[in-house]
Amino acid sequence: MHAADLKEKQWAATSSAIAALGLTSFKIIVGVLTGSLGLLAEALHSGLDLVAALITAFAVKISGHPADYEHPYGHGKAENLSAFVETALLLITCFWIIFIAIKRILSGNIHIEVTIWSFIVMFVSIAVDLSRSRMLYKAAKKFGSQALEADALHFSTDIWSSAVVILGLFCVKLSDWLHGYKFLHYADAVAAIIVGVIVIRLSLNLGLKTINALLDTAPAGLKEKIILTVQSLPNITDCHKVRVRSLGHQCFIDLHVRMRGDISLREAHKLTEEIERSIKKIIPGADVTVHPEPA
Repeated sequence: MHAADLKEKQWAATSSAIAALGLTSFKIIVGVLTGSLGLLAEALHSGLDLVAALITAFAVKISGHPADYEHPYGHGKAENLSAFVETALLLITCFWIIFIAIKRILSGNIHIEVTIWSFIVMFVSIAVDLSRSRMLYKAAKKFGSQALEADALHFSTDIWSSAVVILGLFCVKLSDWLHGYKFLHYADAVAAIIVGVIVIRLSLNLGLKTINALLDTAPAGLKEKIILTVQSLPNITDCHKVRVRSLGHQCFIDLHVRMRGDISLREAHKLTEEIERSIKKIIPGADVTVHPEPA
């Protein structure tokens, strides 16, 4: 990866950590002052975003190191491991939030003071999360980074969860105005449960993708696509033993091909280079190793 790309990737991770720090502090202060479980759940969610962003920044830095004697395939797995840790942290936190919310509903011990600051902190959170998630998803797609994708997931789920919390706070305020609708006072705790369920669902999807990457699971359909591409080239009679593994943004491909046995070594070498070029059109930046065999 070029130095400029690596710098852009690292800045995406670092700026996310700074944004998460600011949001976490803001939400904790307002949540403690108002007693809102929804806000405190959001503060905890943002706190997890901060931890995740720091893990991502560290993983991105490690994955940027070039291949060495002990790591001949590079350090790209650091990003996959980072995404897995982030997902695990997110799931644990969500289950804790749901547990506390249910406990509060069953006990009936709910006292929340909804102020203008309760709404201000949530709208500020949505604005920051929206800009951060867009930037991170763009960087994740550009560099094929699961760590940045996991970070983007944290911020994008914050947008939806913040909207749910705002609705919960509004219902609590409404219950103060309409004395016949006291049940609306439980809306804050219900909002916290909805937040947890939303994030759990998204986290499980990302977690499955991360586990597949750690286990070197080949992307669905990619092996067949490579075989069809290679076998369409002249002088190639067969393509087999195709192996694909991803380490962070880097994809490594090994394959065996059968070609005419009467061509020269120079011609065989040119043909393997043509095979590499055709595969890189499908997977830009792939590291391709071709093992030629006489037909």
